[in-house]
Parts: sequence; structure tokens; C-alpha cells
Amino acid sequence: MGQVRTCIGCRSCAPRSALTRVVVAENRLVIDTSASAPGRGAWLHPSADCARAALEKRAWRRALRVNTLDDHELRAYISQLSSESADDATAKVERTMDKS
Repeated sequence: MGQVRTCIGCRSCAPRSALTRVVVAENRLVIDTSASAPGRGAWLHPSADCARAALEKRAWRRALRVNTLDDHELRAYISQLSSESADDATAKVERTMDKS
């Protein structure tokens, strides 16, 4: 299965390739698309639900061992994931209607 990490939102284990790494840079949460940025990182499923759960539980501060941080980039990422999943659902309904 390769390298396994735990999502800080839902606490389930998954292969590293299925998760997104988030790091703290200058007191800001930053999405680490290359998964190789320096510093302590936390792992998250690329879903709005997991990201929201992590924010609600304040899991970022515990996982990354920081007291204060700016989560604006993460909130923008959640909005992006939410809109993508809504677009996917709309496309699925449209495909179903086309088949009828």
C-alpha cells in the first residue's frame, strides 16, 4: 500500500497519494501541492467535509503545533472543493437525464 498517512479531518488512514499536505508558512496555512515543502505538515483528504471537520475541531493547531494561524487560503480551498463537487453532481444529473 506504500506510505500511509492519517487525515486530520476524518482521522482515517489513506495512501499518501490520496491526501493533500498542508503546511504553515509565516503563520498561514498553505496547501503544499508538491508535498515536499519544508516544515511540519498535516494531511487531509481533498474533500470539503474533511477540511471543514479539521477547522471545527481545531485540528490544524494541534497537528502543526502552532498557536495562531491565518486560514484564509484553506477556506478558499474548501470553497473550491465545494464548487467542484456541486459541479460534479450537476453533471451527473445531466448525464442521467440525457440517457432517459
